[in-house]
Amino acid sequence: MAKSSAKKAAKPSAKKPATKPTAKLVKKAAPAKPSTAKSTAKPAAKSAAKPVTSKPVVAAKPKTPYKPVKLPAGYKPTEKEAYMNPQQLEYFRQKLLSWRKELMEESRETLDHLHEENWHQADIADRASLETEAGVELRTRNRYLKLISKIDSAIRRIEEGEYGYCEDTGDEIGIKRLEARPVVTRTTEAQERYERQERQYSDED
Repeated sequence: MAKSSAKKAAKPSAKKPATKPTAKLVKKAAPAKPSTAKSTAKPAAKSAAKPVTSKPVVAAKPKTPYKPVKLPAGYKPTEKEAYMNPQQLEYFRQKLLSWRKELMEESRETLDHLHEENWHQADIADRASLETEAGVELRTRNRYLKLISKIDSAIRRIEEGEYGYCEDTGDEIGIKRLEARPVVTRTTEAQERYERQERQYSDED
């Protein structure tokens, strides 16, 4: 009888699992883990979406609108003035127009000279000399035409308010450099860098 009562008393304690309450707590606490993971992942994703890139800083080209003005007699631009002020723009515009007119006249004279030449020379040596001179004149005329195209482009930049500034960096080209070559579009440093790149590409080809 003592053994049977001991077995009966032991059965109820064996049927009650001691891990159920902890299992329920784990199941309730489990959904909270993804929420914490998401909250920590979002800021990281945002910071990764905006990488810090280092781009070369290019100065913005200041627009100087062109306004026709009357230049004083004997006016010459100086570095003491405001760069590319209306008087300087008008000065370079007139300089370019005058240069263009000279080139057009010389190109026309070249064509007239070629038309007047007697191409039916009896002497072979004279005819060869004449053809050589004509070839030189034609090459000169082609060079004039290319230069006239650059002059037209410079005049257009004046009208658009971009004249006098480097097309690569936006820096001031400078009065002295523009006086020497009014059609330039780059500073001395930018032009040298451009020519080095051109030579490098030509060597690779």
